[in-house]
Amino acid sequence: MITYNPAFDLYHSIYRLAHIIRKMDEGKPLEIDRVRIWDFYMLYPVQLNHVSLRIDEKEIREARKLLKLKETIFDYKGDIRKLFEWIKPFQLSALGCLVSCGILNKDEFEAGNVMVTNQDKLNAFIENAGDISEHERNILKFLNFLFSGMPLTGSYGMKYRTKLLESKYDA
Repeated sequence: MITYNPAFDLYHSIYRLAHIIRKMDEGKPLEIDRVRIWDFYMLYPVQLNHVSLRIDEKEIREARKLLKLKETIFDYKGDIRKLFEWIKPFQLSALGCLVSCGILNKDEFEAGNVMVTNQDKLNAFIENAGDISEHERNILKFLNFLFSGMPLTGSYGMKYRTKLLESKYDA
């Protein structure tokens, strides 16, 4: 029986989200839901096989095949939307911790966005916490490749393609 799952570990969530935010940081605010989706796929990379792609996105299909995504002992067999909601408090608490450390902007966080205010603190935190594995770096590169220019909402947005959040009523 598994007694530990990194999805429900606040410290591991802080560690993952710090790496994700460093990779995503473009100097502009990012939606919290976008960061949460990236974190979900860092935890459960095999679920990337279920992200819907358009027919003309052949290079993304090929890149996904190269990742060789396999199930791990932490993978969940039930409803992934429920799982995504179960880990939400841990993700928000981890982001709140990064806000309290002065790494993320408090006003942007309260507005539903994530924005790095102190890149030096973020880099120092990651240096002290340690680097992620090669496989996780590859997943982050793929997530960046897949979602970088994709809107969060709308037809073929991240919410629609991943089915992790309701997108039916998005403008």
